[in-house]
Amino acid sequence: MKRRLANAYLSSVISISLVLLLVGVASMLLVNAKGVSDYFKENLQVSVLMKQTVSEEDAMAYCDWLSKERYIKSTTYVSKEQGERELARQLGDDFLDIFETSPIPVSIDVTLTAQYVSSDSLEVVRAEISESPLVEEVNYQRSLVDALNANLSRISVILGFFIALMLFISYVLINNTVRLSVFARRFTIHTMKLVGATRPFIRAPFLVQSCFQGVFSAFIAIIALLGILFFVRSEFEQLFEIFRLDLLLMVMGIVLASGIIICLLSTYFVVNKLISLRKDELYY
Repeated sequence: MKRRLANAYLSSVISISLVLLLVGVASMLLVNAKGVSDYFKENLQVSVLMKQTVSEEDAMAYCDWLSKERYIKSTTYVSKEQGERELARQLGDDFLDIFETSPIPVSIDVTLTAQYVSSDSLEVVRAEISESPLVEEVNYQRSLVDALNANLSRISVILGFFIALMLFISYVLINNTVRLSVFARRFTIHTMKLVGATRPFIRAPFLVQSCFQGVFSAFIAIIALLGILFFVRSEFEQLFEIFRLDLLLMVMGIVLASGIIICLLSTYFVVNKLISLRKDELYY
């Protein structure tokens, strides 16, 4: 009998742990959704082309000044030689032969902070940078920016629906697992009721056990989630840069709280229902 109860308890813990792992994955996607969006936005480059008459010293000084602007995440100085090598890779080594002097200007590759990567904000940034007498032109792909923002908005909606569905399924699965676990002890509950035990007295041991069950299951789910993240880090190290420690701790807290709360609520309602059953109803 004890072995059967232990096996039933272990199977319940494993089932709840797997479902809580889904909760952890969904929570990880949810709390990092903005980080993922910002990651893609902040990898979009804006090219600032300097005038041909601008010396490299002045261009480098302007690059240092530009890097301190509120909308700038990072700047990269591109010399004439670097520009020529880049175009040579694209157009061939002899593309400069048709020119008497190199037409490649000094330039600065700029990445903006995420909140400025939208069509309206980029136009404001371009106008502000273009005011400098050193700057010839500011280039970026507007169609790419519009497509990026549109796709990120679409992905956010789909991701939100997916996460809500996963959380609902997780609650239903954990609730059913706890129901089956408690229902198997319905005759014990009925016996306690027959000897005069009150509802709180009957509920107490089941609630304590469900609390420990939720905690234990949550820890197993957290360990599994950390294992998945370790794999992600080893295989996709660049993508892992968007994950922050404080958000990871928040996800762990969500998994732990979900395990405890759902187990307690499910147990509370199931035990209350079983206490109300008549003897002949226990067999159905």
